Amino acid sequence: MAGGITDTGELYSPYVGLVYMFNLIVGTGALTMPKAFATAGWLVSLILLMFLGFMSYMTTTFVVEAMAAANAQLRWKRMEKRKEDDEDEDSSSGVSDSDVLLPDGYERAETRPILSVQRRGSPNIFEITERVEMGQMASMFFNKVGVNLFYFCIIIYLYGDLAIYAAAVPVSLMQVTCVTGNHSCSVGDGTKYNDTDKCWGPIRRIDAYRLYLAAFTLLLGPFTFFNVQKTKYLQIMTSLMRWIGSAWPKAAESETAAAGPSQSWGSGDASEAFSCLPAFILMIILALIRISRGQAEGHPSMAQLSGIRNLFGVCVYSFMCQHSLPSLITPISKKKHVNKLVLLDYILILAFYSLLSFTAIYCFRNDTLMDMYTLNFTNCEIINVAFIRYFLGLFPVFTISTNFPIIAVTLRNNWKTLFHREGGTYPWVVDRIVFPAITLIPPVLVAFCTHDLESLVGITGAYAGNGIQYLIPAFLAYCSRKDTQLVFGSGTVNKHLSPFRHTFWIVFVLIWGFSCFVFVTANIVLSESKL
Repeated sequence: MAGGITDTGELYSPYVGLVYMFNLIVGTGALTMPKAFATAGWLVSLILLMFLGFMSYMTTTFVVEAMAAANAQLRWKRMEKRKEDDEDEDSSSGVSDSDVLLPDGYERAETRPILSVQRRGSPNIFEITERVEMGQMASMFFNKVGVNLFYFCIIIYLYGDLAIYAAAVPVSLMQVTCVTGNHSCSVGDGTKYNDTDKCWGPIRRIDAYRLYLAAFTLLLGPFTFFNVQKTKYLQIMTSLMRWIGSAWPKAAESETAAAGPSQSWGSGDASEAFSCLPAFILMIILALIRISRGQAEGHPSMAQLSGIRNLFGVCVYSFMCQHSLPSLITPISKKKHVNKLVLLDYILILAFYSLLSFTAIYCFRNDTLMDMYTLNFTNCEIINVAFIRYFLGLFPVFTISTNFPIIAVTLRNNWKTLFHREGGTYPWVVDRIVFPAITLIPPVLVAFCTHDLESLVGITGAYAGNGIQYLIPAFLAYCSRKDTQLVFGSGTVNKHLSPFRHTFWIVFVLIWGFSCFVFVTANIVLSESKL
């Protein structure tokens, strides 16, 4: 089954886990945050960033709690099966029931509390030792409708990811090749170019973008049609891209959390990801240098409510880690203070995002900030060192090209899981043509129609990201607590229980999540009606 239990992998210390989580969260989604900050105003942006960071931390603790509850149930089921097997062996050898080491009168129904067993010595029954992915937790704690809604949310999020990736690579290539092809370092003026401006001779910038999009699709799209996620071909391709990424550090926006039942989201754990910090730190340093030299051009407003919609989606997308937590948390060797370490991570990430965004909005004018912040540094006026310009301009190309085929294969397999029927198999055409086609075509079409990365990230975060980051963790926490009480008794305490253990917090998150759906939808409708 998909998304089941996967190998834990090599253990690492809590502080290494902290670094991995930092790398996971701070990914390419953060590159759209500076423009979103400028659009919404610095004060509104800072308040919303802090609040959404707090909400993301809360739901992260919900997922950790659900992971512990899932481990406990799996461990208990194995104990029960072992006892049943022992009973069968004892019965066949003539051993009486009274000789079996079980509490008197114990019934094996899962709905019977097992406080007696807890007292007999299972102090670590809630220890997180097996990697139980979100797809498996959904299957354990949700009913059939809930499981289908879970996969639907995951699928929409992956579609958004693929659309963002399919647009980000051609945009970066277009910006680097068109600007450096037509302008010398002596005349760079920070101008934002229109799609209809010339790129090479009669070729317009939008034409160059679509040519790059076609090349990107032809090079990486075929991986969607083959079972290559665990084969040498995809491994060779990703290794090559990561080797190139040794010069262009890879964002560890690991889409490697397993969502669907037959595989993980990616080809490896967070430990395989290259840190994106060098690129981010370099941009912060360059912005600070320009500000210190009196070359700052930014005059950000304090608040612009019209920009909240996109800012909300960008922030949700930039704090996304809940789907990857099983891959990150399970290998941590000592999990006693895992919630405190996660809190420290969120504080550091908040500070990092704030520093990145504030240096950006004061360094550059609002109307010159690019959707992909790295592209602001491809201009010769900003930096006259060609290597750094190409380093930052092409940075998203290598990070995204590594992840695109992995996420595409994952999305394809999630479609198969959603429509899977026990004992049924798909015809060859459906399995090898239809599912890959419905995986690849929609995001490419979206990228063909628009390369507005801020809007793509905003909408993906506001809808699917909202479900994954708020609604699913809240329901997992609620249902896992209910099941834990039913199976283990009301007196049993989950050692990884969230600090936000009161039911109020679950209700608060659910109300917040559904309210965000309504707000974003109403904002989009009102904006379109004004047009």
